[in-house]
Amino acid sequence: MSRVRADEEEYWHSSKFRAFTFDDEDDELSQLKESKRAVNSLRDIVDDDDDDLERVSWSGEPVGSISWSIKETASGSTSSLDGRDSSLQKGSSSYAALPKQASSYSLSSLFKGRNKLSSFQSLSDALTDTGVKNYAPELRRPKAEYKDYSGDWSPKDTVRRMQRGKVCTLERFRSLQDKLVLLDEAVAGHDGNVITAVLIFLKRTLRREILFRELEVRQVALCHLIHFLRETGEQKFLLDLLRFLDRTEEVALSQYREHLNIQDVEKRREFLKGCIGLPFSAEDTSHIQDHYTLLERQIIIEANDRHLEMAGQSELFRKYPRKASILNMPLVTTLFYSCFYHYTEAEGMFSSPTNLKKTFKIPDKQYVLTALAARAKLRAWGDVDALLTTKNWLGYTKKKAPIGFHRVVEILQRNNAPVQVLQEYVRLVEDVETRLNLATKYKCHDVVIETYRDLKDRIQLTAYKGKVERGSAEEEKINSILSNT
Repeated sequence: MSRVRADEEEYWHSSKFRAFTFDDEDDELSQLKESKRAVNSLRDIVDDDDDDLERVSWSGEPVGSISWSIKETASGSTSSLDGRDSSLQKGSSSYAALPKQASSYSLSSLFKGRNKLSSFQSLSDALTDTGVKNYAPELRRPKAEYKDYSGDWSPKDTVRRMQRGKVCTLERFRSLQDKLVLLDEAVAGHDGNVITAVLIFLKRTLRREILFRELEVRQVALCHLIHFLRETGEQKFLLDLLRFLDRTEEVALSQYREHLNIQDVEKRREFLKGCIGLPFSAEDTSHIQDHYTLLERQIIIEANDRHLEMAGQSELFRKYPRKASILNMPLVTTLFYSCFYHYTEAEGMFSSPTNLKKTFKIPDKQYVLTALAARAKLRAWGDVDALLTTKNWLGYTKKKAPIGFHRVVEILQRNNAPVQVLQEYVRLVEDVETRLNLATKYKCHDVVIETYRDLKDRIQLTAYKGKVERGSAEEEKINSILSNT
């Protein structure tokens, strides 16, 4: 008993590592020796071909363990049952029975890449060897995956498989009844991609008259098809469908959209002229007429201005060269262009802003806003004042802004108007709070002082005194107001 206890003490207190001392060699030679001993010990493990080494099966469990023995027994019984069908084993190499010596692979043989029946191989060769492949046969797929896609799938099952992203063939649905049932199931599934896929199949396999007739009573599918045709640009098919449905206005609008694909200006003008006679509604007919008239005006203005710019006869074109052509621009852009380059022209000229306003019935609010932006950009403050000045029947003048004077101030400030010009229009803002905010924001001191004076607010006026410069005219004005009892 004491001997056993002594052995245990010796085991627990013994170690194959030495304790560290400062006398140990700490140079590269000692490290090299340690590395050499480690490599030699590893070689002893790898080169050992004795059968007493632990062998590992593909399941990862040691050979000879209880679980391994149970699996080996079960696989043996399975292989004996599978041996009855020898023709299956001969016909399929990927599902052949494992050889008897399969369990004789050891960890050392796999590490070295060789077995007892072959010569030395690399690790990659050992893992890709046909004999080794038999140990990890391909997993069988579910039986449902091997079912013939052109077999007995019902329309409902086909739609469900399409919703799950499965591969399905629709060619098996040959009769009109089956195709319509398939379409109805797709619509009932509320999946737009499936509906579009079925519609493409029907469009390819049915005559147009039959397809149009059936879609007429299926509005959901009809809307999907119309949207699909517009997205893909199948204009002829779409027009045929709309004509069959007697949607004359949609037919006209679809034809009108074709002008977007015409690049040549003269051809586009002729196309728009032909669109005027299409069966549009009354409102749409006026828009088509205005579009044609506007493009006709733009062609005339562009030709004249290009000639003036190239000849260098206009100072305005030399100082502010044109950045782009006026052709195919919207009406508001054309009006801004006319207010910028042709503001003083007579009303009889096609390029005159007043001519454009009268021809296209532009509202006063839109006209003032556009003209104000154009003249302020040129810093023509006299034109701005004339634009906002009106005269009554008695001859009295008055400032009037359909867009509101607060927007006038913002536009003028955006174009770097001087403080004197800003103050004139800030004073015309009716709302007191808005007026104070604008005057404070844009440093219109006189407007702030006058507003506080009219409100008789000495406290705010005294506080604002600290925001103006010392000795300035604004400070003297505040002192004069505060000293007046």
